[in-house]
Amino acid sequence: MQKQNGFTLIEIAIVLVIIGLLLGGVLKGQELIQSARVRNLISQQDGIKAAYFGFLDRYRALPGDYNQASTNISCTPACSNGNNNGQIQSAAGGAPIDEFIAAWEHLSKAGFINGSYAYAATPPTTTSAPTNPYAQFLQLIYDNVYAGTATARHNLKTGNQISSDILAEVDRKVDDGVATTGSFRASTYTTGAATDAACFNAGTGAWALQNPVTNCGGASLF
Repeated sequence: MQKQNGFTLIEIAIVLVIIGLLLGGVLKGQELIQSARVRNLISQQDGIKAAYFGFLDRYRALPGDYNQASTNISCTPACSNGNNNGQIQSAAGGAPIDEFIAAWEHLSKAGFINGSYAYAATPPTTTSAPTNPYAQFLQLIYDNVYAGTATARHNLKTGNQISSDILAEVDRKVDDGVATTGSFRASTYTTGAATDAACFNAGTGAWALQNPVTNCGGASLF
C-alpha cells in the first residue's frame, strides 16, 4: 500500500494558528505606531499652544507680532520686530515682516519652545520654523484658512502630509471628531496638499476614513 504524503489536520491547524498570530502582531504593531503618531501630534500642538500663551503672559504681546523683541529678547543678531497690532500676520497681509515666521524666533529665543530658530522671509526653512513628524512646516498665524465657518482668528496648523485617519483620531481625542467644527479642524495650506474635499466630507464634516488620504492637515484654533 502506497503511503500518502501531506499535512495532517493538526499540522494545518498549527500553521493557521501561527499565521493568525503573525497577522495579529502586525496589525497590533500598526495600531501602536498610529497611536504613537497621534500622541506625538497632540503633544506638539499642546506644547506650542502653551508656549503661545506663556509668551503672551510674559510680554503682553504675541510672538512674531511683538514690536519690542529686538530690545527684550536675546537674539544674535537682534530679533525681528512685528507691528504689535494683535495679529500674527504675513508681510503680504500688511505686517512689516512675515510675523508667522518671526513667531518661532521669538518663542525659541525667549525659551518657550525647544530648538533655536532665526527669522527668514518666506518660504520657511528648518532653521526658521519647526516641522511636524512628516517634515512639513508648522504655521502659527492669524487667518481663516481652515474648514467650516472660517472667521479669521489665530490658529496653529499641523502642516501637511498627515493621513486623514490620523487627523480624525487627533480630532476625536482633543475635540468633537468633526473636520468642520470645533477647536480642531481640517486645514491645508501648502502647495501640493490634498484638497479639503479629499480629506473630509464637506457636507457632514466626517474625515476620510474608509480610504484615508495621505496628504492632509489640521489646525488648532485659539
